[in-house]
Amino acid sequence: MRSHLLNDTTAEQYRRSVTDGVERVAAKIATTERPFSGVTVDALAPAIDAIDLDKPLHDTAAVLDELEDVYLRDAIYFHHPRYLAHLNCPVVIPAVLGEAVLAAVNSSLDTWDQSAGGTLIERKLIDWTNERIGLGPAADGVFTSGGTQSNLQALLLAREEAKTDTLAKLRIFSSEVSHFSVKKSAKLLGLGQDAVVSIPVDHDKRMQTVALARELERCKQDGLVPMAVVATAGTTDFGSIDPLPEIAELCEQFGTWMHVDAAYGCGLLASLKHRDRLNGIERADSVTVDYHKSFFQPVSSSAVLVRDAATLRHATYHAEYLNPRRMVEERIPNQVDKSLQTTRRFDALKLWMTLRTMGADGIGQLFDEVCELAREGWKLLAGDPRFDVVVEPSLSTLVFRYIPAAVTDPAEIDRANLYARKALFASGDAIVAGTKVGARHYLKFTLLNPETQASDIAAVLDLIAGHAEQYLGESLDRAS
Repeated sequence: MRSHLLNDTTAEQYRRSVTDGVERVAAKIATTERPFSGVTVDALAPAIDAIDLDKPLHDTAAVLDELEDVYLRDAIYFHHPRYLAHLNCPVVIPAVLGEAVLAAVNSSLDTWDQSAGGTLIERKLIDWTNERIGLGPAADGVFTSGGTQSNLQALLLAREEAKTDTLAKLRIFSSEVSHFSVKKSAKLLGLGQDAVVSIPVDHDKRMQTVALARELERCKQDGLVPMAVVATAGTTDFGSIDPLPEIAELCEQFGTWMHVDAAYGCGLLASLKHRDRLNGIERADSVTVDYHKSFFQPVSSSAVLVRDAATLRHATYHAEYLNPRRMVEERIPNQVDKSLQTTRRFDALKLWMTLRTMGADGIGQLFDEVCELAREGWKLLAGDPRFDVVVEPSLSTLVFRYIPAAVTDPAEIDRANLYARKALFASGDAIVAGTKVGARHYLKFTLLNPETQASDIAAVLDLIAGHAEQYLGESLDRAS
């Protein structure tokens, strides 16, 4: 079995195996005509269940043949221009190359003696991102597994900086359309069920700062501690950006930690046209960025950034076998000192390869294209009497629903939209997401592919309307 270990004696086998895998994936991508095959769980599960993992095939070519049947054929392909569902971006080739390199070398970014140059590359990228944000010379940060972990770590730091022994008094303020990880983090951090105060949003789905000010004042009057305000720069459902300058003013006034969840909107940091939409982010105490959303990086590639590097000490734990305290005195840079994780992939290499190949302007141009596409899509929806669109896009998300001319029952309209989404997915012709606005069901386009055209959006809208009309026609037939 040693023949499968990657080392100096198996380098040629490694080259052949990886080349074979790359060629198969490349062929699949080149010939993919739909984002999804439409396979069902009931159809695919038996094929995977039938595989006996205790009976290996002993040949990577045979394994790749099998993989075609159980994965590649039916995978969801985000690179397809009619994948319009979640915050999944097509990836750039330099980042995929970086993924191949980091997987083979397999550095672990927890300590210097496991990563060396990898440590310095990650730190350089953290500094670069902080400069783009404008957090100042004392800023720092660390790569994470994603926005949920970044938000958790930021709120951990905020909890510790609040300096109270009574956790039940701590309050976190976020908009009613902020990411679910805010409430999840509060639970993981041992705060009470009432710890997260939901602030209403305006017509554009942005946090109402008048309401925030009122809740912060009430918090103080009730003898509670305003631990943090979470402003969102790109909400998951609407792509809306909270009024960051006004929120920063309130955080300063009430002595509250300001965290900006820019997991989605971080692409604006490289934008050539719309960087001003993030004005105020430079006043944050911490920021979440997901390069694997709007920097076109493979999952995972994320980071949490902080204005004051000293606050990262709240995540530090010294283990004698790993990062003993003496290493700090010897100025040995161990990234585990800043991270909630120990063993950690060299995900920073993907962004490094991208910047060194394309440059930040190249990334920004791609993100600007999808933002402009969203504007075109909004115009299509706003001018189409078949649809109701919720808000003008701040980034690249459109939330809408089909409104039939002859049906007025909101519940029946809900069912028609749910059916249309399900039928569209089953066909494999396109994939869209869904959400709720108030009590009603809506559909969602998350546009992150510069290859998607307005004609794709128009075609998918026609498909949605067709499926919804089919459902309503069948519903009327059943009722009669």
